[in-house]
Amino acid sequence: MVLGGYCEDNASLAQAWAQGGFAPCFYFTLLAFAAENLALVSWRSPRWWWGLRDERQKVGHGQGAAGGWGHRWPLLGPGARGRGRSTWQGLRHKLGLLLPLVWPRGSLRLQGLALLCLLLLGLERVVNLFVPLCYRNVVNELTAAAPWHVLAWTVCTYVALKFLQGGGAGSTGFVSNLRSFLWVRVQQFTTRRVQLRLFAHLHGLALRWHLGRRTGEVLRSVDRGTASANSLLSYVVFSIAPTVADIVIGIVYFTSAFNAWFGLIVFLCMSLYLSECRHWGGGGAWGSRAVDSLLNFETVKYYNAESYEVDRFNAAILKYQSSEWKVNASLALLNQTQNLVIGLGLLAGSLLCAYFVSEGKFQVGDFVLFGTYIIQLYTPLNWFGTYYRMIQSSFVDMENMFDLLNEEQEVKDAVNAGDLRFQAGRVEFENVHFSYVAGKEILQDVSFSVMPGQTLALVGPSGSGKTTVLRLLFRFYDVGSGCIRIDGQDIAKVRQASLRAHVGVVPQDTVLFNDSIANNIRYGRVGATDQDVQAAACAADIHDRILSFPDGYDTQVGERGLKLSGGEKQRVAIARTLLKDPGIILLDEATSALDTETERNIQASLTRVCADRTTIVVAHRWVGWD
Repeated sequence: MVLGGYCEDNASLAQAWAQGGFAPCFYFTLLAFAAENLALVSWRSPRWWWGLRDERQKVGHGQGAAGGWGHRWPLLGPGARGRGRSTWQGLRHKLGLLLPLVWPRGSLRLQGLALLCLLLLGLERVVNLFVPLCYRNVVNELTAAAPWHVLAWTVCTYVALKFLQGGGAGSTGFVSNLRSFLWVRVQQFTTRRVQLRLFAHLHGLALRWHLGRRTGEVLRSVDRGTASANSLLSYVVFSIAPTVADIVIGIVYFTSAFNAWFGLIVFLCMSLYLSECRHWGGGGAWGSRAVDSLLNFETVKYYNAESYEVDRFNAAILKYQSSEWKVNASLALLNQTQNLVIGLGLLAGSLLCAYFVSEGKFQVGDFVLFGTYIIQLYTPLNWFGTYYRMIQSSFVDMENMFDLLNEEQEVKDAVNAGDLRFQAGRVEFENVHFSYVAGKEILQDVSFSVMPGQTLALVGPSGSGKTTVLRLLFRFYDVGSGCIRIDGQDIAKVRQASLRAHVGVVPQDTVLFNDSIANNIRYGRVGATDQDVQAAACAADIHDRILSFPDGYDTQVGERGLKLSGGEKQRVAIARTLLKDPGIILLDEATSALDTETERNIQASLTRVCADRTTIVVAHRWVGWD
């Protein structure tokens, strides 16, 4: 037997047994039995005969069933250990990553609230123990015709405890509600801390990562990951741990106050019940599929692909619902099995207790105590399967969130990096090599200098590396080899924020925030006044156009600025850069989306603005910048 193997392998346990240490050996053998053998009630277990991988294992399974539960049966053998990954595997490591984020470090008030919530949680366990005991005393005193003042005091005590406990297992009691109310501030602190850390980290990742991301999955990980941090902690600390504590208290109480048989009945029933809670949930990729499709709304329309997108979305939903049906079918059988376990345990304990009452060893109140206490223990267990699935889902979401947090920042500030000491704006590229992917260099031994106030034009076909030069200068990427300097300082050795504060970029593909035109221009300098915003718009030759809109500068530009024309978006981007007033200006096809007249006006404005600034212009063709 497996239990025999445990005792043979553990000399200290055998010695304790020989010396009369019955209690540790008794509970150890029960725990070992539960850990090794209770998987048999899980009908979805991969260790059943139909889940085995080859004929040898199936034959061994059959031999074990025919010859006894020996170590050769895969269900009980050492090979079975760890074959299926449990949701709880690595729980300590996962909680170790989470706790530093959720503990309100730096706030003594919130730390005090957290400790008070834990004390209230312990008080709930005490109340849950004394409610059935007080109920037993009421029944015994009624049976024994106790004096009215004694009976009234006992009833009032019972009602007071019931008020503290609430319905069932304290889910709506005074103590539980007070704890939930006090925990709100701690929970809000956790949410804010996790969200800010994740949001700041995503903004710190390199452009390479953002170009390869899937927006729908990232947004889902951010949203669900921050929520999972709170839900996981709440489920484990305020649902799972208290229920397990109540079960342990119940087993100890029945073993000591009644006898070991009652403790054994409670233990076996709870173990069988909990072993059935190993249930899994399914997830679908239909959410990210929908986000990707809606983000590319115009492309879908261009190619008349609405039906194709609907079919793809339908296929993703069907795949998800197939997994969901298996989960629900498994859950239905799980609930029936658990109800059977509860019924059998209650039947065995009630019959045993009734026998002792009939023999005069127990009082009638003891029978009521047993039934009340068992039902009180079973009530929260009805939610254990739900807790398990929610915790499993929280683990998945939390792991996705930590995957994002573990993404390495490709472009980092050097240790002890200082601020860029901007003087005149001399730009130097010296023997620069760069490639987006290994083996395919975009820039090979590029060297040039741009003097302060000088304008340099990079003209060439698409894919020749013109925009790459601007990205390297703005330090979206680090060079493979070589060096880029501004005023003699290697930009790889200065802080990125100080570098970018002196460089303004008008990109080729302008994307605006879903906000007003004024706020999109003001993004270049968030503290700018309305007069500054309008002056920048005048310099970009868009002021009159903005005033022609019904809402003027308060006009909403829509998602990614799609309510504006291409030329209007480009001029808003130019105005935003002019408002920033940088020492170095990078123009990446800045007038590519403009008509000829507007292009000439913008060029004249940019010529005046860039007169005393170092300027690098990227263009497919030279159009006569002065």
